[in-house]
Amino acid sequence: MNIPEGWTRSDDTITRSFKFGNFSEAWGFMSRVALVAETQGHHPEWSNVWNKVDITLTTHDAGGLTDKDIDLARAINELT
Repeated sequence: MNIPEGWTRSDDTITRSFKFGNFSEAWGFMSRVALVAETQGHHPEWSNVWNKVDITLTTHDAGGLTDKDIDLARAINELT
């Protein structure tokens, strides 16, 4: 499985951290990700502290990493 640029694989997940100029920019990014995730029917695990967004992707019902995660990671990369 080819992991998209900027993402790190760890066991059955891929993760990436994003840093923005302020909270509003981080929140706007999360809103855009949420719209893409809803369209794909696949949702991230994430956290936000001020200007930083950490995202973890895995497919729980499949027991690990799947093409759904890779596709969502690629789509997220296109938002940055």
